[in-house]
Amino acid sequence: MPFFYFNFLNWQLIYKICMIKRLLLLFVFVCSLTNSFSQGMSKAAVVETSKKAIAIETENQKLELQKIWSQKVVTQGAFEMKFAYRILGEKPADGRSLYISLHGGGNTSSAANDQQWKNQINLYTPKEGVYLAPRAPTNTWNLWHEDHIDDMFAEIVKAAVLNEGVNPNKVYLLGYSAGGDGLFQLAPRMADYWAAASMMAGHPGDASALSLRNLPFAIYMGGADSAYKRNELAKVWAEKLDSLQTKNPGSYVHDVHIYEGLPHWMSRRDTNAIQWMASFTRKALPSKVAWHQDDRHHQQFYWLGTPLPETGKEAVVSITKNTITIERNDNAQLYIYLNDQLLNLDKKIKVVLNGKTVYNNKADRKLALIQTTAKRLDLDLVFSARLLIKDGKVIEQ
Repeated sequence: MPFFYFNFLNWQLIYKICMIKRLLLLFVFVCSLTNSFSQGMSKAAVVETSKKAIAIETENQKLELQKIWSQKVVTQGAFEMKFAYRILGEKPADGRSLYISLHGGGNTSSAANDQQWKNQINLYTPKEGVYLAPRAPTNTWNLWHEDHIDDMFAEIVKAAVLNEGVNPNKVYLLGYSAGGDGLFQLAPRMADYWAAASMMAGHPGDASALSLRNLPFAIYMGGADSAYKRNELAKVWAEKLDSLQTKNPGSYVHDVHIYEGLPHWMSRRDTNAIQWMASFTRKALPSKVAWHQDDRHHQQFYWLGTPLPETGKEAVVSITKNTITIERNDNAQLYIYLNDQLLNLDKKIKVVLNGKTVYNNKADRKLALIQTTAKRLDLDLVFSARLLIKDGKVIEQ
């Protein structure tokens, strides 16, 4: 047999052996991967994966968020929201604060709303943080609580976190007059974004206070501000919040000031709200969540969610150790998002509905859910497991 032919056969044999080894290694890898997914991820793996998922999403959104911040404008469909900001004080070790301050005006001319916006830019001066005054995209009576506003503010928060090192747990919302109208609506329906909120001289409209369970909420009102019964409704809300706090000790923290004899403008008494708000940080993962679905629908709120939001539906759910108690749920389908900060995912989870245990099992940590929830760029609200409550049953998602 010629040498070259023998050598060729040797290389063929070596190639086949290498291919077999590669196939064996691939088989072992697939088996281990399958086994890993069937058993769920470990707690340690979730920590690292969550950080990586946030880093990847940050990179994916980086250019757009940098553009928003540099151009000082955010768009949502056909709507455009300009904003101005000031940076105050030294940056703390845990990140800057962000104050989003809503101007008054409303159903008036563009020039009048522009003037209100310019006034709002310098109306308050926190000792530290990014003080940001947006210009409402419309000149309507409900300029601060139309459907597009929520997504715009979500983008502004992410842009501030990326570009100025804002701490997501130190984001505050305040608004005056028509801005106060908007705050009454936006504070509860986006409560999982804010550390505290202060309403100045606004009207509550049809807002519900239920979702304010974990959000410190202040009301500043002139006692003589009788237009649209604002002063009377401020007192009604004070009583409402007092009642909720009494029934739920430690929750519904609020601070109400109604200055007798003062009109719509309160001689700058409302500036006290800044220091009060700054004393709070957001409870990103409260042990109990109360959620009222506004007519501007949201699919997630803290660690609750729903794929089919309906106006007026409510849910009240608590977590104690590894027991989830559903005190109330009007939703046809309710998601409960979970992570290792809320409970121990290495142990069985009990779900109690209407006084009856409807689930007592382990919920696997899942990579896909981590990647999905990381899109908000908020590490405190990344979840690795999810349960679905439907027709009185619990399904792991």
